[in-house]
Amino acid sequence: MPDATRQRIEADLLIPGRGEPVRDAVVVLSGAEIAWAGPAVEAPPPTEADVRFRVPTVMPGLWDCHTHLTGLPRTNLEEALRVPPALAGARSARDLGLALDAGFTSVREVGGYGVYLARAVDEGAIRGPHVYAAGDLISPTGGHADLHTYSVGCVADLAARDGWLRTCDGIAECLRAVRLQLRKGAKLIKICASGGVLTAVDDPHHQQFSDAELAVIVEEAARAERVVAAHCHGKAGILAAVRAGARTIEHGTYLDEEAAEAIRAAGAILVTTRFVKVRMMEHGRQTGLPDYAWEKLVATADVHRQAIELAIRSGVRVACGTDTLTSGPGTALGWGLHGLELKLLVDAGLSPLGAIEAATATAPETLGPQAPHAGQLRAGWHADVIAVDGDPTRDIALLTDPSRVTHVWKSGRLEKRPAADIARAGGG
Repeated sequence: MPDATRQRIEADLLIPGRGEPVRDAVVVLSGAEIAWAGPAVEAPPPTEADVRFRVPTVMPGLWDCHTHLTGLPRTNLEEALRVPPALAGARSARDLGLALDAGFTSVREVGGYGVYLARAVDEGAIRGPHVYAAGDLISPTGGHADLHTYSVGCVADLAARDGWLRTCDGIAECLRAVRLQLRKGAKLIKICASGGVLTAVDDPHHQQFSDAELAVIVEEAARAERVVAAHCHGKAGILAAVRAGARTIEHGTYLDEEAAEAIRAAGAILVTTRFVKVRMMEHGRQTGLPDYAWEKLVATADVHRQAIELAIRSGVRVACGTDTLTSGPGTALGWGLHGLELKLLVDAGLSPLGAIEAATATAPETLGPQAPHAGQLRAGWHADVIAVDGDPTRDIALLTDPSRVTHVWKSGRLEKRPAADIARAGGG
């Protein structure tokens, strides 16, 4: 279907992304933009040339604000040295299609091969959502972007060969690390402000990077109108990242009242990632986790749930993110399962509308100046739209099942529709 064709979506329910739903509504797409969204009684009349659709619910395309396009076959970061970039790219091409079919028209990719895959999507070489990528995951030596069971030389060589894990120390190296990501075309910068779970030596409680290093990273990113996303489990890392001006706090595992107030006062956003804890705990040792990672996972899983519940009660702005990492059916953190995060946000205390807002209207704000006009059904905004065969404001679990997402429009192009529609159109 040509992008310039005017498409008219008539819906029993319109969920705008931010604000109250509208019953008996119409969305009109003109090329890559939304021309109209609102009550049917006020909508422009249809024309004979319109391509018309009737759906139960229409809403903005969903966002996953914390993903990794790595091609890893299991949840073990050491595999990063064993998966060639070409193989990772081939696996990730399939993964991107799964995200699109699940209704996710945009992903923020915070460490992986997304800077390159974004180009392939934009060129039409592969099918997938919009990819807003950070390039490398960056930490100090010995931090969460280091592979502690390998030599320092191996990790440095991985970075030099366009891998996606990078270490840097001191002001000069931090500046260079940011500039290298900008050279790749990164839309944001991703750093580790605390230790992590999937790496051997670093403690999730400990702050990574000094205050001075964090400040120069944020300042250098801001000069190029990029924001910094900060991986933070421990409170010390959360507070340090907020002081430095990081736009988003990723995970927030040990967030308490003081940390919640700091995030709220700074106008930062918490990207929740309940998905990663729940899925890895459900899969247990079958995920391929090393012993050190399993022990840290068990220690953080329930604490993280409590922290997200506290953040929601405290009025912290949250955006939907999963920490999708692995590639292939049956893997713990595989692609296409992103809708589970919305259900987990409702379990943590958000209303269904609040969870949808976290995955639509709030999500682009995690990109700061790079944010597109997306995530809401508004005239003049990007025509990233989905239809669902039920009412997710009453049953958010609908969005966990890609088969319930019947239609997907990305930039006005119909990327997914029911098989029956295709048959009636003669396979076109």
